[in-house]
Amino acid sequence: MTAFVWFDFGGVLSPPLEELFRTYEKKTGIRPDQLQGAMAELGRELGEPPLAPIESGRMPQAEWTGLLSAALRRRWPELDQSRADWADFGRQWFDGVTVNAEIAAAVRTLRAEGFGVGVLSNNVREWEPYWRQIIEPAGEFDRVVDSCLHGIRKPEPEIYRLAQREARAGGESCVLVDDLAENCRAAEREGWTAVHFRTTDQALRELSAVTGVRLTRLW
Repeated sequence: MTAFVWFDFGGVLSPPLEELFRTYEKKTGIRPDQLQGAMAELGRELGEPPLAPIESGRMPQAEWTGLLSAALRRRWPELDQSRADWADFGRQWFDGVTVNAEIAAAVRTLRAEGFGVGVLSNNVREWEPYWRQIIEPAGEFDRVVDSCLHGIRKPEPEIYRLAQREARAGGESCVLVDDLAENCRAAEREGWTAVHFRTTDQALRELSAVTGVRLTRLW
């Protein structure tokens, strides 16, 4: 029986990542394909997923953004980076971002119905004040497992086992709502139920079926 529902932050509680990249372009003039291309190049240099060093807390934001800016200069030497605040990337990235209101409502409903609710997120230490503020409309969460505070990240199996301990629940009692298929598959390997978030309507329908709680859009 489902007892605890874990929500990803980026792309689930927040708007889709594609939207966040487009919003960042409006702030800085750096196109999504340019930023994503630089991230991919940085990942190849590091020999791991590009965000892994900061999501696992092994590298400070300032060092990582310095490497990212350098990758952009190599690929697009004429690109104007003057509007990018590399010293406080998280503040600029999240400025003006609001919670997914329907998912926030689902969190509140599930908690009112007696389910445990938590955030299970790959995130960055320096970004915490910004994303915590974004999710405030979802109300209180029973547990938060943030990758950078533990040195492990999705889809590593250890983070799911840590979340189980935090929830005091077995894998069969845990649900993950996440926008990345690989994170969902990893959760399922640990015995969890996973809802692969693709659209808000789809995720709410599937989560309703899993929990037995009617979760509908606000309009």
